[in-house]
Amino acid sequence: MDRLTLMATFVKAVELGSFSAVANELNLSPQLIGKQIKMLEQHLGVSLLHRTTRKQSLTDFGRTFYQRAKMILADMEAAEEMAAVTRGVPSGRLRINAPVTFGVSTLSPRLLEYMVRYPQVSVDLTLSNELVDLVDGGYDVVFRIGDLADSGLKALPLMPYQLVLCAAPSYLARRPPITTPWDLQEHECLAFAYSDGRSHVRLEGPQGIIDVPIKSRLTINQGDPLLAAAVAGLGVVLLPSELVKDALRSGTLVNLLPHYKVPVSPMNLLYAPDRRLTPKLRSFMDFAKSAFGPKA
Repeated sequence: MDRLTLMATFVKAVELGSFSAVANELNLSPQLIGKQIKMLEQHLGVSLLHRTTRKQSLTDFGRTFYQRAKMILADMEAAEEMAAVTRGVPSGRLRINAPVTFGVSTLSPRLLEYMVRYPQVSVDLTLSNELVDLVDGGYDVVFRIGDLADSGLKALPLMPYQLVLCAAPSYLARRPPITTPWDLQEHECLAFAYSDGRSHVRLEGPQGIIDVPIKSRLTINQGDPLLAAAVAGLGVVLLPSELVKDALRSGTLVNLLPHYKVPVSPMNLLYAPDRRLTPKLRSFMDFAKSAFGPKA
């Protein structure tokens, strides 16, 4: 077995924390992962890991070797990307970060199309609602919803993110009618809590923007459990149109205040300004623009 493969297995074992986690990711047995690490140690003549039945930790040499191995693997990937540029074929590992709900409901299903189209590209997709640092996190691209800060990153504008205000008929049947935005103050609302403790819903009507203070007993940072809570009749919810379209079509949720608009949020694909537009990066940007770009 070549040394680069052994080094890659060792780096994975350090980053994931166990042989079983590496085995799951690589679809191999933990015994084979352990054998590869042992082969590398035998080749080097030095122990890399302290192993017990409960945990593993790096030896002093293993800690130094881990840093060098990461650099070697990164250099090899860069060299392969240079070859890909020459060939004009998208290849290599593409690291993507996206918000959780968008990533689960919208990006992940479409991402399969990209991978089928470009079989030489491997994808690492991380879903997080935190504002990650593209450079420090080692990402090639980051999907960002909301107004952009002046970060120095380049942005590819995509279709604005549309939210829908809705509730289950079972909830509406036992509560006062909702005919104006201010009626929301008399209702249970889901997941409108802001980090500073304020909660409100913003709507746009004939007189302009309205911010309505609301109360919420349930706050969740992911869309699927919020959708389930709304369908179960726990309250009014504001969710992405892509996530609630089937529930609206079936009637398990109904659209509220149709004469008022929920203002859209801008969505952008961010990438580093000094990042070379390799075939891998360019191909994904073109794909994202086609799949999620503004519609004519």
